[in-house]
Amino acid sequence: MLKSAILAPFLPLPQIATAAIAGERKLSFYHTHTGEKLSVVYHDGSEYLAESLSDIDSCLRDFRTGDIKTIDPQLLDQLFALKRMTGSNGVYEVISAYRSPQTNLKLRNRSSGVAKKSLHMLGRAIDVRLTDVDCGRLRKAALALQSGGVGLYRKSDFVHLDTGPHRTW
Repeated sequence: MLKSAILAPFLPLPQIATAAIAGERKLSFYHTHTGEKLSVVYHDGSEYLAESLSDIDSCLRDFRTGDIKTIDPQLLDQLFALKRMTGSNGVYEVISAYRSPQTNLKLRNRSSGVAKKSLHMLGRAIDVRLTDVDCGRLRKAALALQSGGVGLYRKSDFVHLDTGPHRTW
């Protein structure tokens, strides 16, 4: 325990958040565009579960093209940590997760707010709501993690999370 306390200031916060997690890690999703629901244990306490990760990849696919990309497990761990931090028992409502390059270009042509090199195209970003947590509170919890990008889109009522460099908007 003493060693952990000494090393804690030098570990990235997601590692601190997930290092303290004993037991399984479970997430529940509702995809707002497809109506799909998924509730899955993706980590059994000792390792990530390949079949569960595959189910998540499928659920979080580009709903416009059907293309599937591996979702970064660190992103899943951020989502799990946020549920714990907020005391949530809710479901993540997914607005956007993986985006194919074609979809990203199409969205960029419609909006200046879509990044040319979006982490959505790498399976490292997600736009979500958490059913029992206000988006402003979810954003504050995500900022406390100091991990990746965190954006609040008040008009559309969702939070963007990613595993890139820490930044906020």
